[in-house]
Amino acid sequence: MFRQGQAVSCHCLVHVGETIHTNKSSYLWDRCSYTIKAIEKVSQGHRRWRTPVIADLLRTNQLNHVEFALLLFISIIQGSELQRIIGGQEVEPYSIKYQASIQYNSYHYCGGTLISAQWVVSAAHCWKPNYLIKVVLAEHDLSKKEGVEQVFNVSKALVHYLYNYRTFDGDIMLLKLERPANLNAYVQPAVMPNLDSAAPAGFSTCTVSGWGVTQVYSYYLSPVLRAVDVQIIPYCWYYYLYRVTDNMVCAGSLAGGKDSCQGDSGSPLVCNGSFEGIVSWGIGCANPYFPGVYTKVRNYVRWINWIINDTTS
Repeated sequence: MFRQGQAVSCHCLVHVGETIHTNKSSYLWDRCSYTIKAIEKVSQGHRRWRTPVIADLLRTNQLNHVEFALLLFISIIQGSELQRIIGGQEVEPYSIKYQASIQYNSYHYCGGTLISAQWVVSAAHCWKPNYLIKVVLAEHDLSKKEGVEQVFNVSKALVHYLYNYRTFDGDIMLLKLERPANLNAYVQPAVMPNLDSAAPAGFSTCTVSGWGVTQVYSYYLSPVLRAVDVQIIPYCWYYYLYRVTDNMVCAGSLAGGKDSCQGDSGSPLVCNGSFEGIVSWGIGCANPYFPGVYTKVRNYVRWINWIINDTTS
């Protein structure tokens, strides 16, 4: 993370940024930094939104100056702890059969979830023109070819019609693969939420997976697929000053240390075997004061079914 002086990490209001190439990995920055002297934005949105994140929050009355000062103070206090490893472990190869890697120029930049043979769900803030991206299934180690991967061009990238790129409400996107996936021992769709059953209760244990960074401020994606168990955090609006809507769900750890991070955007949150969330936004990573925020998939099941079943899609 490029920063001046003492800095802490936060999600920018627009996540998708310019590709950052490193020696081994490349991905799109989806964070910015606070600094004592300045607010330095290090990501640029796909809509070329360039307003600094805090100034934007203040201008739109989502955060007043007192709240900002308190937020910055808490974050700076946490700064000395931010080098800890984000909890989690490498998964058994190909055990998460619905996990997708969304790639640009052959580099992973977002995750996704296979929900049928020809459709993948991701976050709307991961949008790029369909002809620029590919979807890879049966991926485990990004650094090598393992022989079982399935690579697809994308014929359509459909962002939800109510997606708000300022607030991340409606942060969901459907990708139609150019051809159906071969469903086999390595590739299977996720189980969608049952709308006749209740949503996961507060403090339910769920699993989030992805290839995101494993250290806060790290430049490097994990080369292998990792997962971590997190808990549904109730009353999440309290942590984010009412920015969390009914279309979002929060998950993390009250003690901190377990979270999704850069490179995990669009990846699945699965609770009791059901695909319940999409990695969307948050402040920092693995911060006990700010759990990760996920798009609530069950609120979009009817839209997903409508798109998939529409013969013109």
